[in-house]
Order: sequence, then structure tokens, then C-alpha cells
Amino acid sequence: MSRIRRTGRTDSAADPELGRRLSRRDMLGVAAGATAAALLGAAAPAAAATAADPATQGEGSGRPVLPPGRLGIQLYSLRDKVATLGFAAVFAELQKYGYDEVEYAGYGQGAAGPLTLAELRSLTRDHGLRAIGSHVGYYANDPAAYTFAQNLDRVLDDAAALGLAHIGTASGPWRYGATVDGWKRCAEEFNRFGEAARERGMKFYQHNHSEEFSFATDRPDVRLYDVLLAETDPELVHLEMDVFWAYVGQYRYSVRPDGTPAPFDPLDYVLAQPQRYPLFHVKDGDRDDSVVPYGYRMTDVGDGDIDYRRFISAVDRTHHGRSGHHWQTERDNPVDSLTFARRSSAHLHSLREKG
Repeated sequence: MSRIRRTGRTDSAADPELGRRLSRRDMLGVAAGATAAALLGAAAPAAAATAADPATQGEGSGRPVLPPGRLGIQLYSLRDKVATLGFAAVFAELQKYGYDEVEYAGYGQGAAGPLTLAELRSLTRDHGLRAIGSHVGYYANDPAAYTFAQNLDRVLDDAAALGLAHIGTASGPWRYGATVDGWKRCAEEFNRFGEAARERGMKFYQHNHSEEFSFATDRPDVRLYDVLLAETDPELVHLEMDVFWAYVGQYRYSVRPDGTPAPFDPLDYVLAQPQRYPLFHVKDGDRDDSVVPYGYRMTDVGDGDIDYRRFISAVDRTHHGRSGHHWQTERDNPVDSLTFARRSSAHLHSLREKG
């Protein structure tokens, strides 16, 4: 694995232990200085696909970019259809669209009626789908809450009943604030969740939004995401990169609070430690400075400016790249959720490596 220099400066005199961890684990994204312009150029958006035909980005004579059997969807994108039609009807559509996997966003189906976990597991498998993971809350003030911090055993019991290989949270490590020490405390808890998950044959993971790439309030030279990666055990805590939110993070946090450059490319995080990223959210967006503060407007996959041919192809080339990663489409609030699912699958299946 090639060594990638750190994004941002870490003052080892102020925090030598953090500095050692960052250096040892090769966490951070890109070099500053003379290479910054080239790296930002490499991360520039690709041309958007034609909205009416996502397959127009499928040029190329190489093998499919998407590894076989690795396309999933985060069911949060289809929550309206799950609530009204039920899992069975939604799964039948996903099977027709060429999906292989699903990531749960809760185990209920609203007006469509209750299901046991055993019934949900059977429905998933009966439609040719694998349940690859699930999102659960990190913590809550209510001791009875269904979260990792409050009811770890129950969360893991349910994940085991569903046969999940991964169980994670979309909550950021904000429980103790936005300081380096606060994120270290969260990292300790994540390590504990990860150890408990591993004992049951599962991987614990955390899903990012853009704010994870911001800077510590007490150490504005330190990117908080780097603290999380440095302070968690890579054998216990894995990452699900939401690619859209990572690029929003690039847009928002490529300059430190003091105005000095801190460029990074989300892909470099993955290439530095691909084994830590078993899961990805494939979410697309148009670059638009009028969308404050995010700089992107969410779209169906293939209609936006994120170059998934480049991104997935690069991950494919890592060790076990085509067999070690899972790609879950997602859009938070699609205009029509089943149309989103169909078009996003068609686009990703159309992508070919450049010959």
C-alpha cells in the first residue's frame, strides 16, 4: 500500500500520541503545497450524464466498472414505498432492476404491516437479495433507546438474526463535542462496539456526512475525520464512505479556519486503507455554489458531476478491490424512489473501464 502524506499539519509537540497514530496508520488524504493544484484538478467533476438516458456514460471498451454481485441500495431511499407497499413489493422491483444487496434503514414497514425479523430475512433472500448491513443510532438520552450505546446486545442480536455481515451507524462521533479529546472518547466507544460485533462474526462501521471532514474546535489544524481513523482500531471499526457527502466535505473543508489550504481527495482516504472501507454509498450531485453551504445539489446516480467511473475503477484496482467492497445507491429524497432505483442501477451497470 503506497504511503500518502497527511492532509493538514499535526503538531506532534502538542499531541505526540495523536501524531504517532496518524503517521503510523497513514490515514490522511493528500499533500499540500505544490501538489495541491494537481490533486484538485484530479478531483474535478466529470461531465454529467444525460438525464433521460443514464447509459450515455457507458462508453469504453473495458470490463464493467461495477463488480458483479456487488450492487446494493440503502432502503432509506425507498422508505415511502416500503411503508405503503411493503418489503416484498419493493424487493421484487429491486430484483428486476438488477440489484444484488440491500442495506436496511430500520426493520419495520409502516402501513404495510408488521414483520418478524425471520420473515424479513426470508423475504430478502426469496427475492434474490443479500442483506449487507443496517444503520442504527449511536446513542440517545433514553436508556431504553435502540442504539449501540444504550442497547448494544439487542442491536447485535437483531443483526445476527438477519444474518448481517455488517452493522453500523450513520451518526457521527459528536457525542462529546468537536474537540480532539471528544472524538477520542467516541473512538473508544466505537472500538468497543466493533469488538462486540466481531465476536459475533460481524463488522461494525460508521457512515460519514460532510461535517466529519471539518476541523477540531480546539485544534483547528486537525481534521476530525483523521482523529476518528487514527484512534479507532482498523480491525474493529470500518467505514462506509458516503461518496457524495465526502465530496461535499471536500468543498466545505479544503481550507482551514485560519484560511490556509487543506486540500484532500476523498478517494485518497480509500486508497490509503481500502480494507477499512467495505461499504460505499453511491450518491450523486450537481456542483452548484448556490446550494449553501454544501456546494452540491443531490441527483439520481448518473445525473450529477461525481465521476463514479474514476472512483469505482480506482477502488477496483486495490487488493481484493472487486471482491472486498459493496456499492449501495442512495438518494435522500428522490422525486420518485423506484425511478431513482431503476435509473441508478442502469447507469452503474453501463459504466465500462476505459480501453
